[in-house]
Amino acid sequence: MSPVMPPPFSPVVPVTETLHGISVTDPYRWLEDQDSAETRSWITEQSRYARAYLDSLAGRVRIRERVRAFVDVETNDSFLIHRTRYFFRKRRRGEEQPSIYLREGSNGPEELLIDPACRGTGPYTALRPLRVSPDGNLLLYEVKEGGERTGIFEIFDVKNRRRLPDALPRGFLRGFAFTPDSKNFYYVHEAVAAERPYYRAAYHHVLGTDFEKDQEIFCAGDDPKRRLVMVPGRRCLGLLVYRFLDQIYTDFYLLGMGSAGPPVEILREATYNFVPCFVEGRILALTNRHAPNRKIVEVQPRKYPDPHLLDLVPESERMICAWIATAHHIVVSYARGTNTQIETFDSYGARCGPIPCRDDETVRIVAGDCEADEILLERESFVEPIGVHRYSLSSGTSTLWCRHHPLVDASAYAHTELQFLAKDGTNVPMFLVGRRDRLTFGIQPTIMTSYGGYGIPTTPRFSILTNLLMERGCLLALPNIRGGSEFGERWHQAAKRKHRQVAFDDFLSAAEFLIASRRTSAERLAIFGGSNSGLLVAAAMTQRPQLFCAVLCLVPLADMLRYHLFDNAHVWGEEFGTAENEADFRALVDYSPYHGIRDGTAYPATMFVSGDADQNCNALHARKMTARLQAASSSEHPIFLDYHQFRGHSPVLPLSIRIEALTDRIAFLAAHLQLSA
Repeated sequence: MSPVMPPPFSPVVPVTETLHGISVTDPYRWLEDQDSAETRSWITEQSRYARAYLDSLAGRVRIRERVRAFVDVETNDSFLIHRTRYFFRKRRRGEEQPSIYLREGSNGPEELLIDPACRGTGPYTALRPLRVSPDGNLLLYEVKEGGERTGIFEIFDVKNRRRLPDALPRGFLRGFAFTPDSKNFYYVHEAVAAERPYYRAAYHHVLGTDFEKDQEIFCAGDDPKRRLVMVPGRRCLGLLVYRFLDQIYTDFYLLGMGSAGPPVEILREATYNFVPCFVEGRILALTNRHAPNRKIVEVQPRKYPDPHLLDLVPESERMICAWIATAHHIVVSYARGTNTQIETFDSYGARCGPIPCRDDETVRIVAGDCEADEILLERESFVEPIGVHRYSLSSGTSTLWCRHHPLVDASAYAHTELQFLAKDGTNVPMFLVGRRDRLTFGIQPTIMTSYGGYGIPTTPRFSILTNLLMERGCLLALPNIRGGSEFGERWHQAAKRKHRQVAFDDFLSAAEFLIASRRTSAERLAIFGGSNSGLLVAAAMTQRPQLFCAVLCLVPLADMLRYHLFDNAHVWGEEFGTAENEADFRALVDYSPYHGIRDGTAYPATMFVSGDADQNCNALHARKMTARLQAASSSEHPIFLDYHQFRGHSPVLPLSIRIEALTDRIAFLAAHLQLSA
């Protein structure tokens, strides 16, 4: 690699405050203001610096060709089923963005309904189908610009092939329901440009009329720490009110469509998870009430204090990850260790049997219809791209709908499951994946990632980045650290809130194990992660920089003392805690990556990735981390920020931008892992 030029200078403007008796200084708070002239100038200089370094990396042409071969393939996703109609997104080869299609019948012809390119707004415009009307002739869909969380919500008249004028402006849609006659709809919408931005209400709209005439049917107030969500039913609506305080409190109301009476209160101030849906006049719900690993219940309303929750699918030793109700079945996906398991039950909870799942694959329930007995499943593994399968619950037969072209020779790869001891002596499993000729061949270049939060399990997934690195001889290490739900809710709770350091310790123990067992070395071990996983790798890098040669940190959280003050991140208080609580603060300040950077430390090569449109993990985290790390590091390794105006938390950038972004990331990692060209 050519010598790395010094990074641009970032002015230090310290802001000091005292939190719970401890003085905390923030040298780059000015970078929180995304739109200031100073921040924009800083982004421009950082982008020039990053581009100069990335363009100097060897092998970019070959890497780009391989990336294009993987990325520029036909893809299908975002399925909706309405009786015999299938709505979905498809991107054909060479297209920048997917379009929305309709298929009439399971084996019928496909018809293009909505092409984002026809809007004339450029390649960053992305569409996603959201809901179909009861008669199947109206389609609600979202329009996004880049990776923003917000969107515009439009309705397409399928029968007459035209867009209706009834569109909700840019904002967050928290619930939507068509009426039985498909001539009206109910909605909860938080508009970006609203005069009262925190006013939470549900409305009734008649198609073809002015939105100013919409009737307010429910109000939850204007507290910024309150959220209103609508649950659609055929003839009634559920209204969930969440209050994000020291913990999450939930109220649930029931309202008949067209009813003149007040909503009926079903649940008040519940401190347990409660996720309801309507199935054939019944209310079913996923809950962790007296069931840490979750169960599915039927809600039988009664007067205060609580409804009767009749167990349909009881709690087990496995964590319920997802579920769906069809005409005659309840389908439940479980995390069991490092594997996915799917069980089927009848509508009243009698077990019908499993849906076959291989040990080396992840299976997801992606669509179903309450009037049919068919579901769509996605299957993928470390070396097999996503395949979409139609599964008949009545016959138990599976039919492949589509598969992203399998460019990998799966027979050339293998994986093994290892166990390592965490810092506290707990046994933690880990996948090790790679080419058969490399998997047991001594010290190898290795890329490691994990997640460790929100009870989300780490299971086999297909990744273009890791597959192209494995193709060049790299191993993939995937430890199942605590914070997920591989071994039930206890695995999650062990690394939640003030115990978050446990997840970081597990990750660091995995790295130490790989090095001690001579599977890799610190000079050939890189880590990557995004979002909560971006926090993970940022914490690992700042706590033990000598363990890694390179870090790819995408859209992270990093300033854990202030994360909750931006966008809607306060809703994550129950997972992380906030600096407003003294006990939480003590834990947060100890591991917050931004505050853990030490002057004069030799940090590994680090590539941050973020952009203006990120409204989940605000880009201020990546900006401040980049500036602080560049100023503190005593090594000659590059530390830079790959920044894009339209990049956000949603993976909806156009094809050409995705190809260049993946080329940059793989070239960076390949250079520091010393992979052969």
